[in-house]
Amino acid sequence: MPGIVLHEPEIPYNTGNIGRTCLNAGASLHLIEPLGFFLDDRSIKRAGLDYWDKLDVTRYMDYAAFLDAHPQSTIWYATTKARRTYADVAYGMDDFILFGKESAGIPEEILKENEARCIRIPMTEEGRSLNLCNSVAIILYELLRQNRFKGLKKTGALHHLSYDL
Repeated sequence: MPGIVLHEPEIPYNTGNIGRTCLNAGASLHLIEPLGFFLDDRSIKRAGLDYWDKLDVTRYMDYAAFLDAHPQSTIWYATTKARRTYADVAYGMDDFILFGKESAGIPEEILKENEARCIRIPMTEEGRSLNLCNSVAIILYELLRQNRFKGLKKTGALHHLSYDL
C-alpha cells in the first residue's frame, strides 16, 4: 500500500481532502507533527466527509520517528526544488511520498540529505507551487498508474443514465 506523508501540515481542509484521496486510492496517510490543527477539527471531517474514520492514519512526533518506523522504505520527497519530475522515476506499491507544509515545503536539510529521491511537478515560471491536495493526487495516481492500479476497481459503469441510440 502506498503511503502519503504530510510533514507538519497546517491547513485542516487540505489534510481532510488528502485523507479522502488516500482512502479512495488505497493509500495510507502519515502525519508528522506538529500539526497546525487538531485532528478532531470539524474542518478535517468536513473536507474528508464520512471517510475519515475508515482511513488508515498514523501520527509521528517528528520526522525522525517516521524514519525509525520505516527504516527500509523508499521515500520520495515532493518539492519544487527537485531536478527530476515525478514522472521520471519508478515507484513501488509500498513507497512513501512525503510532502511539506503548505507555507514552506519540506525543510531544506531533509531535501539535501535525500536529493536523489526529490521529485517535482513541472510548472510555468510564473507559478510557485500547486495546492497540496492537487500535488498529492497527481503524484499518488502516477504511482498507481505505474503499478497498474493494483488493488483498485478496474471497471466502471454509468449509472442512472440511459441512452436510446
